[in-house]
Amino acid sequence: MTLNLPTPASPLKIGTRGSPLALAQAHETRQRLCDAFDLPEQALEIVVIKTTGDNRAMIDADRPLKEIGNKGLFTKEIEEAMLGGDIDIAVHSTKDMPVEQPQGLVLDTFLPREDVRDAFISPRLNSIHDLPEGAVVGTSSLRRRAQLLHRRPDLNVVEFRGNVQTRLKKLADGVAECTFLAMAGIRRLNIRDVPATAISPDDMLPAIAQGTIGIERRADDHRAAEMLEAIHHSETACRLAAERTLLAALDGSCETPIAGLAELADGQLRLRGEVLRPDGSDAISESETGSTEDAAEMGRTMAAKLLHRAGPGFFEWRNM
Repeated sequence: MTLNLPTPASPLKIGTRGSPLALAQAHETRQRLCDAFDLPEQALEIVVIKTTGDNRAMIDADRPLKEIGNKGLFTKEIEEAMLGGDIDIAVHSTKDMPVEQPQGLVLDTFLPREDVRDAFISPRLNSIHDLPEGAVVGTSSLRRRAQLLHRRPDLNVVEFRGNVQTRLKKLADGVAECTFLAMAGIRRLNIRDVPATAISPDDMLPAIAQGTIGIERRADDHRAAEMLEAIHHSETACRLAAERTLLAALDGSCETPIAGLAELADGQLRLRGEVLRPDGSDAISESETGSTEDAAEMGRTMAAKLLHRAGPGFFEWRNM
């Protein structure tokens, strides 16, 4: 059966948030589809949708994400638009995605993964190892907060939200000594004037699915499924099968500090996972290597080991 490709008169609509990074990811997706099917850009329309997580007042007030909601903060309105037929596909940062999609939607397309590492951002210092005792550091990530406090309980971690420009201004104003971003975002935005130093995963294991773009579609949209298959990156999907299964078996909310990274080498998959108390007082990690065919099972097995070692009440907040 011939694939009914979109045209400028009847374009395929790509939903996205309106942040610079989200738009860069949507444009990358459009370009890959254009190249795969020899389509003009006008045959794929980018539709910007404002989500709850984009509320400017909450960003400026540095309200913690856990006070506002969970991972659905950045996806709910986009998914509603897709279920309503206003858009055909949605482009997301996979690390923002819940591990389960609403009924009628599937997340089964991933683009090649970018740099997975976190970035240390400071106009004066070069790494987390240079932070003086009692330094103020800014982050809205529970994972990064817990990881920092576990290694450096003397640090004063404050809430820090906003895009790259907003965070740099806060640093210039002396609100904090440093902050953190994902290296993938810096690379995708081609930002060259940010004082960023990549952090080794050995020092700060990244968020699960960090550096990946996920594309969501309606389950019954066969045209979108066939088109997306042409740009799907199977190696990234294999790595995410382990990571997102690990996350699902642990806790897929934004209220639990969890880190994880799967890497492929010589046909083998290495999975590392870490869970931390929210106050950073304790951390438990696991690492194992196995076959790529067992990616999801590796995630489930590792989650069981981490939960067994953690015991009840591990994720409860203490003195925060």
